[in-house]
Amino acid sequence: MSKSEENTTDIQRRKVLVAGAAAAGVTLVPGVMMIEVAQAKPDAESASRSVRWGMLIDSNKCKSGCDDCVSACGKENGWAKDKTPMSQKPQWMRKVNLKHKATGKEASLPMMCQHCEKPPCVDVCPTGASFKRTDGIVLVDKHTCIGCRYCMMACPYKARSFVHEVIEDHDSYMPRGMGTVESCTMCVHRVDKGELPACVESCKEKAILFGDLNDPNSDIAKRLKEYPSRQIRADLRLNTGVSYEGI
Repeated sequence: MSKSEENTTDIQRRKVLVAGAAAAGVTLVPGVMMIEVAQAKPDAESASRSVRWGMLIDSNKCKSGCDDCVSACGKENGWAKDKTPMSQKPQWMRKVNLKHKATGKEASLPMMCQHCEKPPCVDVCPTGASFKRTDGIVLVDKHTCIGCRYCMMACPYKARSFVHEVIEDHDSYMPRGMGTVESCTMCVHRVDKGELPACVESCKEKAILFGDLNDPNSDIAKRLKEYPSRQIRADLRLNTGVSYEGI
C-alpha cells in the first residue's frame, strides 16, 4: 500500500468513527444531547499563539493533609457531585505522596493533566477529540469523543477519567457525558475570562503559581528562571506545562 493510500484509509477510518459516535447520540443528561450544548465547548479560537499557560507547584508549601485544591476543582467543574463509587471517581486532580529513596524526604503534591507540549493523548486519539489549543491547554471535545479510552492508556500521569454513568447534574460551561473521557481543563472557562484556575485561587499556602510561560516578565517565568524545578517524567520529553519545585 502506498503512502497516499494509507493516508486515505486513515481519513476514512476516522470519518467512520466520528459518524458512529454521532449516530449513537451520546447523552449528557436524560433528554439532552451533546449537540445541544455545543456552545459550551471551550472556544479554541480565543486562544493566543503568543501565550502558553502553565503552573508551577511548590511542594515545600503543599501540605500532605490539605486537599483544598482538589475540592475546589471538583466544585468548580462539577465532578464532586458525581455519585459513582470511589473506585470510579474522576481523576481531574488528586494528591500524591512521594518519598525519595536515598534521602527519605517526603513531599505531597497535586497531580493533574500536565498539559504537555507534545501530548500523547492527542497523538493516539482516532477522532481528534483530544486536542491542544494554541495556548498550550489540552482538552477533550465531548462532541467527538467516542470513549475508546486510548488517551487514558497513553497518558503517563493517569490524569484522565472515563464517565461510566449518566450525569444528571452538570454545569453548562462544563458538559459531562456518559461514555466520554474527561480531565483537567486548567479551568479554561475561567482563564479565557482573565481569571485564575479554581485550584490556584483556593490554595491558602500560595503553593500553585499560574501564568504565561512565554512571557519573561510573568511571575511564573521569573520563578522558573530563578529557582530549580522539574517536570514529572521529564525523560519522556513531553515538555509539560506543569512544573514542580522541591522534588
